[in-house]
Amino acid sequence: MTLVCLGIFFVHLDAIFVNIMEARNFITAREMIQDGNWIFTTINGEPRYQKPPLPTWLTAFSAMVFGLKSLFGLRLPAAIMGLLTVLFSYKMAHTFTFDKRYSLLSGLILATSFYIIFAGRNGQWDIFTHAFMMGCIFFLFRFFSSESQKLQNALIAAVFFGASFMSKGPVSLYALLLPFLIAYGIVYRYQNFKKRLLPLFLFLGVAVVLSGWWFWYTYTFDTQSVAEITQKETSNWTGYNTRPFYYYWSFFTQSGVWTLPAFMGLLYPYLKNRVFDKKGYRFTFWWTMLSVVLLSLIPEKKSRYLLPVLIPLALNTAFYLEYLFRSFKTLTAKKETFPVYLHFGLIAIIGVAFPVGGYLFLKEQLSGQWVWYGLLSVALFGIGLYLFRSLYRKDIPKAFYANIAFIVAIILFGMPLAKALTVNPEYKSLKQLNDWQAKTELPVYELGGFTPELIWAYGKPIREISEGNEINYPKETRFGLLVSEDQQGKLKNRFKGYSVEKIIRYDMNPKAPGERSHRPRLWRDLYLLTKQ
Repeated sequence: MTLVCLGIFFVHLDAIFVNIMEARNFITAREMIQDGNWIFTTINGEPRYQKPPLPTWLTAFSAMVFGLKSLFGLRLPAAIMGLLTVLFSYKMAHTFTFDKRYSLLSGLILATSFYIIFAGRNGQWDIFTHAFMMGCIFFLFRFFSSESQKLQNALIAAVFFGASFMSKGPVSLYALLLPFLIAYGIVYRYQNFKKRLLPLFLFLGVAVVLSGWWFWYTYTFDTQSVAEITQKETSNWTGYNTRPFYYYWSFFTQSGVWTLPAFMGLLYPYLKNRVFDKKGYRFTFWWTMLSVVLLSLIPEKKSRYLLPVLIPLALNTAFYLEYLFRSFKTLTAKKETFPVYLHFGLIAIIGVAFPVGGYLFLKEQLSGQWVWYGLLSVALFGIGLYLFRSLYRKDIPKAFYANIAFIVAIILFGMPLAKALTVNPEYKSLKQLNDWQAKTELPVYELGGFTPELIWAYGKPIREISEGNEINYPKETRFGLLVSEDQQGKLKNRFKGYSVEKIIRYDMNPKAPGERSHRPRLWRDLYLLTKQ
């Protein structure tokens, strides 16, 4: 399982462009290193207290080892968190079932779930908070279910809780820990609770201190900034990106390749008498459903917020796969066999069809990528044939492991092909602005808003001179100005006393102008302004 995780989370970490969430986090890490902003964190020189700093610290430490230009080094801490999430999930599964095969299945399903792969390969902070919380949950499970080492388990759980809170505040507390505690109470009950009161108070005390010290410190010594940021964040939770209550109820699709097995695993009346551990199945079912319900209560909703649900969902889905491992060869009812043939059959068809289908889709974009395309085609075609053979023999264990190999092959041989999908002949990184400044020795300002990817590429903060409808005119008589699309028509009116000369457009879109995914926020026009 660890080898699978290494192949999924740690290979080709530099294959794709830095996205907006990563750019924010990497800028903050860079300003920690360059400006010493380790406690009072900043982004583009402005306070950034929306997220606690632990993941940024870890990313900054990694960048100090591998260099700020190394995407592998910047994304490495998230990859380690992805591995830890899977390992803690495996340990949890073994703790409440004592079954190695089930535990392995659950770990492999989690490692190959879509959003887990995405989160573990990107420098975003969601995987940090949930990885640490899974450590907390594992030791809390031991604390509540065992009569030995209660103090030790409570203390270690508190440390992991603090690390989770210092990664993204109460997100994982609400979406992962709370549904776990409720599900545990429903299924296993809290036995001998009075004997656990003292270590439980220790847990709470240590957890509060480790979770709250940074929030207290920033509020005490930068009250105004914290208050402004808190007000903005609070309004976002209730008035930004709001979705209806039922928005998350296709949550099982976020497991990607495991969508159909995940759905089957949630059919409680069908599966409850077929699993090998009824209590364990009830526990993972309640944990999953409670997590979805609690997230559905929050007005602000995004697909990536479902990441914590995938952890108990993988544990739940593994009960279904374990049942198929034991029983599929003897099943005759089409309502039971059809979903299995459909799931593995679709993967097999995709694998066999990829050499031709992939070529027709990519065609001339494969220039310089033929080796990777060839390796991927051979791997997927071979796995597809093996899947067909396994299905013909009703050998579900081999089909399952071929499914895992399918995902690993895409990461190993397919990720380098991402460059073939990102073709923009007009691509110019804002990093090149440094060359223009070196020649002209002029300062550059921003008009039109902050775009994290651009600032990350540029390498240092850029002062924004607009505040609403007001312009804070630079003191220099000659300077460069980066102008966004929405400010183009207002430029000359706002700078009537200046001559305005367009120099160049910096376009950091992966796709070419005119394509649907070409976004105006990823380009800026550079103008030279001279006061008359």
